[in-house]
Amino acid sequence: MSNDPIASAASDVRREAARRRTFAIISHPDAGKTTLTEKFLLYGGVLTAGAGSVRAKGDRRATASDWMELERRRGISVTSAVVQFAYQDRVLNLLDTPGHGDFSEDTYRVLSAVDAAVMVLDGAKGIEAQTRKLFEVCRNREIPIVTFINKWDRPARDPLELLDEIEDQLVLDPVPVTWPVGEGERFNGLIDRRAGHYVRFSRTAGGATAADEEVVAAARAAADEGSAWHEAAEAVELLDGAGAELDVKRFEAGELSPVFFGSALTNYGVRMLLDAIVEMAPPPGARLDAGGDPRPVDTGFSAAVFKVQSNMDPAHRDSMAFLRVCSGRFERGMAITCGRTGKTLATKYAHTVVGRDRSTAEEAWPGDVIGLVNAAELRVGDAVHTAGEPVRWPAVPAFAPSSFRMARCTDTSKAKQFRSGVRQLDSEGVVQVLRRPEGGESAPILAAVGPLQFDVAEHRLRHEFGAPVELAPAPWTTARRTDEDSAAVLGSMSGVTVAARDGGELLALFESPYWLARLQSDHPELVLERLIGEG
Repeated sequence: MSNDPIASAASDVRREAARRRTFAIISHPDAGKTTLTEKFLLYGGVLTAGAGSVRAKGDRRATASDWMELERRRGISVTSAVVQFAYQDRVLNLLDTPGHGDFSEDTYRVLSAVDAAVMVLDGAKGIEAQTRKLFEVCRNREIPIVTFINKWDRPARDPLELLDEIEDQLVLDPVPVTWPVGEGERFNGLIDRRAGHYVRFSRTAGGATAADEEVVAAARAAADEGSAWHEAAEAVELLDGAGAELDVKRFEAGELSPVFFGSALTNYGVRMLLDAIVEMAPPPGARLDAGGDPRPVDTGFSAAVFKVQSNMDPAHRDSMAFLRVCSGRFERGMAITCGRTGKTLATKYAHTVVGRDRSTAEEAWPGDVIGLVNAAELRVGDAVHTAGEPVRWPAVPAFAPSSFRMARCTDTSKAKQFRSGVRQLDSEGVVQVLRRPEGGESAPILAAVGPLQFDVAEHRLRHEFGAPVELAPAPWTTARRTDEDSAAVLGSMSGVTVAARDGGELLALFESPYWLARLQSDHPELVLERLIGEG
């Protein structure tokens, strides 16, 4: 062991980073993402019973990752959640994301904090619109993707057809690691292509415990499974002949996706998928700063803020900033600096979080996610670091809004709560808040990727901040980034409104995309830049 304390500390960081796997789950709504999250926690020992009932819609059972009251009432995930658990001498940080397309911005921010992703597909539906959109975000961020084709215990499409669809629509080479024997009610197990054996599963009551697994010899499988076995064996032989082999380097480069089949509801194939994440997903590595320079994991402590959430604990009305540790070792109580403001922050109240449940985080390593309570200075995209080591990360861009509302507090005695709530929702990224000189704080414009964001904003303003609010329809349909010179010209035109974000960035809001197209043609000198996520 080295006698140099600095070298020893760096060695500790590298060792702990190598144990981490930080990944997200992405999917179209109702593909089974939240159920799979619960089953990972079941196999990780975080949940001991009841996980099999999380998909029951009749009683709106809340999951460990869906804590917001609105989520509980609607039975959907509209905010991301963070869970950490141990598995096979590894520490897994799982970031569950909203499946609904209206919350693409939140998902994008979460994906900035992970090293890999699991793409969940419905075996009967294949690639869906939101799947494709989220995949493109992963591709742009060069995030390796493991594919899980879910719901194989129900009627499903031909698996070879699904592989062709992944290859054609996502331009991604799908390589099956497991292959299903039967589908729907005939789905009893999976062929592990790498091990060369058949794993048969047995159902457990409600999927509340891990599925029993049995390795079955080919001759017995043929006798027991009949035509389902022969069809699966022929497909595997075809894949072997076509050279469909896993290449880890191509996977890490985002060119290839290992494919797993199964059913999160019954736990069939869940352990095999989780084992693959431990084996295949890359551990935390050097992160590029705003200047494009890599920051190795064994340098001084630094982290990136990817989410801010208020009122996670209604009893205390607190807020929490979620940080992905990028380098070094975090110790509770250490002094850290916000790179944007230069202010020093206390870290006495640092937590790890599972839904609403939280526990004190005494330390954290690269790849881990921690929550700092009441760190009011922090915003999404901020870098935090130890003193004397300034760090900046690339900016987290805002998506192009396509829905707009005019917000007004209907009770003037609650104006202060209204303004406070709007500022908080803006800092969290629940909606984008724009202001015009004539409206100011009392009549802001709320802008969103999708209208469901407004439901969340209205619910939270009313129930968390006590501000009754009216959200009136607004005429705008399209937004473009502009500058002060162009804004002076645009402000005098009909059909366009110029408003500012909190940081001063100017947006031109157009009532008609045709008017925007005409202006761009007639006045090419005007600055009208597209925003991310449009089209």
